[in-house]
Amino acid sequence: MTSTSIFRRFASSTALVAALGATGMTMTAAAPAHAVPAGGYGDLVEAVAPAVVFIEVTAKAQPANTSRQLPEGIPDELRRQFEDMMPQQGQRPAQQGLGSGFIISEDGRIVTNNHVVEGAESVKVKLADGRSFDATVIGSDPLTDVAVLQLDSDEKMAFVNFGKSDAMRAGDEVVAVGNPFGLGGTVTTGIVSALSRDINSGPYDNYIQTDAAINRGNSGGPLFNNAGEVIGMNTAIFSPDGGSVGIGFAVPSDLVQTIVADLSDDGMITRGWLGVQIKPMPGEIAQVLGFDQPKGAMIEAVTEDSPAAKAGLTQGDIILSFNEVEIVDTRDLTRAVASTTPKATVPVKILHKGEEKTLDVSVGTMPAQDA
Repeated sequence: MTSTSIFRRFASSTALVAALGATGMTMTAAAPAHAVPAGGYGDLVEAVAPAVVFIEVTAKAQPANTSRQLPEGIPDELRRQFEDMMPQQGQRPAQQGLGSGFIISEDGRIVTNNHVVEGAESVKVKLADGRSFDATVIGSDPLTDVAVLQLDSDEKMAFVNFGKSDAMRAGDEVVAVGNPFGLGGTVTTGIVSALSRDINSGPYDNYIQTDAAINRGNSGGPLFNNAGEVIGMNTAIFSPDGGSVGIGFAVPSDLVQTIVADLSDDGMITRGWLGVQIKPMPGEIAQVLGFDQPKGAMIEAVTEDSPAAKAGLTQGDIILSFNEVEIVDTRDLTRAVASTTPKATVPVKILHKGEEKTLDVSVGTMPAQDA
């Protein structure tokens, strides 16, 4: 990031900030994802609106620490006077936050951002028709900023379907629905500006970049293709002041679906583990090997008794592919390993002392502290 621009997820350090949205039910297919529907987006928005929800969160109260609010070196008598004037409550008031989400099943399963519900003590969900329900956090994953909620209701809900984010291209039209700055259900349109963006927010960054206006309040809301399918979840913006400058980021639907399925099982994420420390291939090594540019992931260290060690991977080896997935940079390997089912045996193509070879690796389960 630059000194004047900041990546912002739509939550502050003092309050949870998220989004009011409107997503929809199953819908009639509109135009292909590369063309604006004839007559605009009215039919699409009308179809999806019933499934986008407004999320209200009450965060857990935190213990007050008045001593840190006073200057260092203040005389004891003056400190006591200040402390006498301060609230004597043992906890700061519970904080309120707002956010967006979208319903993905008729039984009321909801997807939103982890940062919208992180630390939540209670969650209220308001539908587009004005009805409100309590909701329970089934599970959340801070590393991908995905969370799953469940409405406390036996009613059948309108819902939206996921589309394939890997089918999107730069230039394809997209529609974002949310509640920027509390202005109610708001629709903005734009295009996919870029794919597979890494904004250094976590090890699994793979964002869709869009110029559709996204602001505070859109967090957790859906990004649709022209068929009315969710191809991303709006999560962050690049901005010097917190407002939209036409650079927004959404978690791809392909990743969201994987995380949602895992969280829906037992509320926890299980990731594959290889047990290596890696770095990009240095340029000079790429030249020696005859590559046009560096590729793959170079192993800096191998954890003792790890899946990598048991398979024979060693320091200096360069991983070129993992389970048939080409490794162009280190992020590719991180995501490929994490998405592999633990105990699965997969082929790993490496360069070992200049010679290409393939090893079979039995993937482990990522330890909790690493996750």
